Amino acid sequence: MRISERFRDEVLSWPGVEARPHRFGGIEFRVQGHEIGHLHGDRLADLPFPRRIREELVAEGRARPHHVLPQTGWVSYRIRGEADVEGALDLFRRNYERLTAR
Repeated sequence: MRISERFRDEVLSWPGVEARPHRFGGIEFRVQGHEIGHLHGDRLADLPFPRRIREELVAEGRARPHHVLPQTGWVSYRIRGEADVEGALDLFRRNYERLTAR
């Protein structure tokens, strides 16, 4: 199973999550009208967070500044193989829980 398929199956199992094509390619996951994050193929995840959380994630080494928009709250997470999947899913889950707690 491809990494993106594994992601899709896992994230879509969370209540209220929808998937759609992302405008720059890949797949985007949304809940309650807000983007949780998106995947570009099997190798890169991008997620929107408030800047405070983004700073924490980057400082902890859990994510990197967004590869195109480094001054925003967005983060990027490189997926090099199976060993990185859980770290990326943790970020998606954190954003999902943040958005559904509202």
